[in-house]
Amino acid sequence: MSGTLPSGGGVTLSAKAPESPVAFAELTVLLEPNDDVVIAKQPLLPGTQLLMEDGSIIRVSQMVPPGHKVAVHDIPVDGRVMRYGQLIGFASKEIKKGQHIHTQNLYIKEFDKDYAFCEDYAPVEYVPEAERRTFMGFRRPDGRVGTRNYVAVLASVNCSSSATARVAEYFRQPGMLDDYPNVDGVIALPHKGGCGAHIGSRDLYIFQRTLSGIVHHPNVAGYVILSLGCEVNQPTDMIEATEMKEDAPLVITIQQDGGFLKTVEQGIEAVKRILPEANKAVREPVPASELVVALQCGGSDGWSGVTANPGLGIAADMIVRQGGTVVLGETTEVYGAEHLLTRRAKSPDVAQTLLDCITWWEDYTAYFGGTIDNNPAPGNKLGGLTNIYEKSLGAAAKAGSTPLNQVVGYGERVTERGFVHMDSPGYDPVSVTGQVAGGCNIVTFTTGRGSAFGFKPAPSLKIATNSTLYANQEPDMDINAGKVLDGITLEQLGEEIFEKIIAVASGEQSKSEAAGVGQEEFNPWILGAML
Repeated sequence: MSGTLPSGGGVTLSAKAPESPVAFAELTVLLEPNDDVVIAKQPLLPGTQLLMEDGSIIRVSQMVPPGHKVAVHDIPVDGRVMRYGQLIGFASKEIKKGQHIHTQNLYIKEFDKDYAFCEDYAPVEYVPEAERRTFMGFRRPDGRVGTRNYVAVLASVNCSSSATARVAEYFRQPGMLDDYPNVDGVIALPHKGGCGAHIGSRDLYIFQRTLSGIVHHPNVAGYVILSLGCEVNQPTDMIEATEMKEDAPLVITIQQDGGFLKTVEQGIEAVKRILPEANKAVREPVPASELVVALQCGGSDGWSGVTANPGLGIAADMIVRQGGTVVLGETTEVYGAEHLLTRRAKSPDVAQTLLDCITWWEDYTAYFGGTIDNNPAPGNKLGGLTNIYEKSLGAAAKAGSTPLNQVVGYGERVTERGFVHMDSPGYDPVSVTGQVAGGCNIVTFTTGRGSAFGFKPAPSLKIATNSTLYANQEPDMDINAGKVLDGITLEQLGEEIFEKIIAVASGEQSKSEAAGVGQEEFNPWILGAML
């Protein structure tokens, strides 16, 4: 998107369309000069006349909801339709100027993409070290930095999940952690997997890697594992196969240690032994280069790619210029925009790895009789997003403009700094679980339809794409990106997001943390056949 968005978002329409033409910038947004659509800022009634910059008039021919698209000229059958200066689909029927463009007249098909590996690669202009920002974090023995200081209780299998929850519940009683002011809490990590998988398979290893990454994490000071005993995911195997072996964690086994209640009692005693050590951790000034930020969106709408996502992209660029790391996920929501990322890749190998992920998803969805275009949810479509191409082009904006330095597998440790992509599904809890397991110490989450998302052990910031959502769900939203439609620049929004990331990383509670949200979202991706 070029330039600054026009102001005038406060204009309202009565039940009757205005009789005189209204400057298009008051009622709609044109993202790029060669776009075939403008985006309605508010409901456009039939008969509304939009006065364009060239003096032409577009008469809206039907009701258009906010965040939805209006054709700015006639488009023939099979004609290309552009938004963001990029292809979002083809006309399934003739579209007349002023008509609403959505699922009734837009479809997608394969088209030639110019992947142009590394063509747009440009080195990052880093902020001089003497001028870099700091935040107050927890420096860990391995050099990584946490933004929170939790003790965790991990289930090795669903059969021990209830026990992990019971242990954590004990420490949520009033006053239980008063003697440990540096500890942010005791969290349970229950899940639905751990058995019925192929022993020795890559799928089981990915699951183990994910569990390991969540607890062998800079936001976790210590942890205990609760096991049933007979599961496929044997704790000894998981520990030996992952970074858990560096921790030599305590394992309590229900079948060997006296059953459910005795396991809970032993789990509580184990956490009590960990807490004094965890409390020794103190916040200290650390450079912003230690930030590893998950870039996530959920409940997207037609404004996601206009306000919140590009604003977050600017904040992501600021973090990268500080020497930090940002991690994009949801490969199914890169589909249709992957050619924009391959052009920024630091090497052909990185670009090809991303395309290999796209191919895997095409095969994976086809195996189950679906397509990736099934991704836009009903709420996405109500909010104005017609198909996966349009959704992905807006979603990819979260990643800013810096080089793509690494593509990692689900739950794999991120080892490069700068912009990284993690292969993961588009389902928010599963995707964020992988990002945090990969080392993300804070989560940013844009939403246009609304979300109550949180994720422990990583604090989560929620960014509303429009002011109506922010007003309706203000207790859940940390930032209102809808202000862009009222006149602030994307650069100003990006700076606001960056400052909020610094503040929350330093200990300020996010809205989801203040509401106690984030305990239930841990959701490892379970791959492979269920036996």
